Amino acid sequence: MSSGNKSMSFIDHLEELRWRIIKIISSIIFGGILTFFFIDFFLELLLKPLDNTSSDNPINLQVLSVQGMFIIKWSIALIGGVVLAIPVITFQIWKFISPGLYANERGFVLPLVFFSFVSFLLGIIFSYTILIPYCLNFFASLSGETVLNNFSINHYFSFITWLLLGCGIVFQLPVVSFLLSTIGLLTPAFMRHYRRHAIVIIFILSSFITPPDPVSMLVMAFPLIILYELSIGVSWIVNRGKGFGGE
Repeated sequence: MSSGNKSMSFIDHLEELRWRIIKIISSIIFGGILTFFFIDFFLELLLKPLDNTSSDNPINLQVLSVQGMFIIKWSIALIGGVVLAIPVITFQIWKFISPGLYANERGFVLPLVFFSFVSFLLGIIFSYTILIPYCLNFFASLSGETVLNNFSINHYFSFITWLLLGCGIVFQLPVVSFLLSTIGLLTPAFMRHYRRHAIVIIFILSSFITPPDPVSMLVMAFPLIILYELSIGVSWIVNRGKGFGGE
């Protein structure tokens, strides 16, 4: 811990945490309002994956409740607010833990915020361009020729947002590795030792996220394995900067 920082009481820590949470919530609300101004654009964007589904098994969406579209639009706005607030969320978390870090470790704040946002966007792009179209085609093909794919639009958006946010969060693995390594809870040696266990967990997680076939599971698992290996490298760089590489 840096010797230049004044010690804070438990109440002081709680007060600071309260203000950090208030700033995070405020940024989410602001991002949600901003998203709502462009809600029709985002609505069309989320419906775009339907264009990539097979014409043999088309998907038709239906609004099954009076307030259905109202709830969907505000849900999209809230999710958009969370996505736009990711840099603020990362920055506030970092500022909360930074007083206990060395001066050279605090210099990582801007790269961390940038990398966190980029990682989340990469996860969303991967889900939007690869995973979602594949999943939609797979589930639509199960209906056969005699059953129509008339899906509730609420269920469709729940499915889409679950995959988008899930991939975005999973792609934060290197960022989590950085934070845990910075505060001394993670080392590259630990991650290398449990690499096989992590790969098994990745395949189990992929089997739950994707349709039950080997190809889609590999499509999901392969990027996660790469992220895990990248996280080992991130942990190694952080621990090397501290003077021990975790060998």
